Amino acid sequence: MTHTLTAGAARAGLLAAAALLFTCAAPAHATAERRPAADWLLLTVTPGDARAHAPGTRPGTGTGATRGALLLCDPPRGHAHAARACADLDATDGRIDAIPARDAHCPMVHAPVTAHASGRWRGQPVDYTRTFPNACVLAASTGAVFAWDREG
Repeated sequence: MTHTLTAGAARAGLLAAAALLFTCAAPAHATAERRPAADWLLLTVTPGDARAHAPGTRPGTGTGATRGALLLCDPPRGHAHAARACADLDATDGRIDAIPARDAHCPMVHAPVTAHASGRWRGQPVDYTRTFPNACVLAASTGAVFAWDREG
């Protein structure tokens, strides 16, 4: 039997996981009040071009395998390169589009991917969506932020 997971369902599942993480962060017997992590981003990467979607729909709601992670900082966790991702975001005040592009030799293959980040950084809302020509250009353009399942 084949099961498919839509991008919307994946996002909803990741948001539910984030809520559960925040709820369960403090043990029941703790006496000091604990606040949820201030810096967190729900990150997704979906094959395809955001411009190919109908008006009013979110990027990544088409076909393809959406991958995602919940990045938490303080302490950094959420994917294999969380500390570097948090450092990249610190260096740009949470602006993903301001992360300096690194030198990379990317093939000129058209295999678009759409990256999406939503959450909070230093108390400010974050809502970032950008389509890249391929995963190599995404990696070169966003530092470690979307590098949860690849070499950073």
